[in-house]
Amino acid sequence: MNINNKKIWITGASSGIGEALAIACAKQGASLVLSARNTEKLTLLKQQLVNSERHHVVPLDLANAEQTTDIVTQYITKHGSVDILVNNGGIAQRGTARETQLAVQRQVMEVNYFGTVAMTQAVLPSMTNGMIVTVSSVAGKVGGKSMSGYSASKHAIIGYMDCLRAEESGNGLQVLTICPGFVQTKISVNAMVADGSRFGKVAGSIKHGIAVDDCAKQIIKAIEQDKEEVVIGKGISYWAPTIARLFPKTFRKVTAKKNFRE
Repeated sequence: MNINNKKIWITGASSGIGEALAIACAKQGASLVLSARNTEKLTLLKQQLVNSERHHVVPLDLANAEQTTDIVTQYITKHGSVDILVNNGGIAQRGTARETQLAVQRQVMEVNYFGTVAMTQAVLPSMTNGMIVTVSSVAGKVGGKSMSGYSASKHAIIGYMDCLRAEESGNGLQVLTICPGFVQTKISVNAMVADGSRFGKVAGSIKHGIAVDDCAKQIIKAIEQDKEEVVIGKGISYWAPTIARLFPKTFRKVTAKKNFRE
């Protein structure tokens, strides 16, 4: 799908992959709807984009699924449907399953799964011949140490999108799932640890990941090539799903010995 002159709604647009994707899409002629919780950052981003007058800022909190549904519905009623929805908003979690509080597990699922589902289902009724793009994670394909809540939420949203793709295949709606490995963003800084507080630092795995601009370029390429699922990354964070599929016992032994998120 060519993104030139397409209307694209991006969640999690205030930083990281979402911000880089917004900048790249605007340069290619798309008009954008920018969403996240931080209105100030969204407004600043809008002002910096090419053809800033073409873009809209719509703050929302994916942790509140009902409110998300209302906000999206009201926007579409007033401004019309979008061509592409990019479900990029989300939160990370770090900590063992034994130690992580249930409230933390629930919060991650509320944002990464239910928030994304609410966003998707709010745009579906008005969307024809469009595309739903969801940024999941390599953690949604394989598990490992210190990410039970995060990995579970990403596995869940991949399953949802697989079903949606099958259901909508005859309606002209395309569904693309993006599975990034380690990308140089602040995802680990803002990640919740076992008690719900912030991790507060850039993990080594993130520091040595791919550049966020490179990730955005690969996402746009996948959209343009009408892909259904792509893995983006380098090293173990790229090869993990393939290794797990071909050599499951070996992969499980390796992940039991080493925490690749450190």
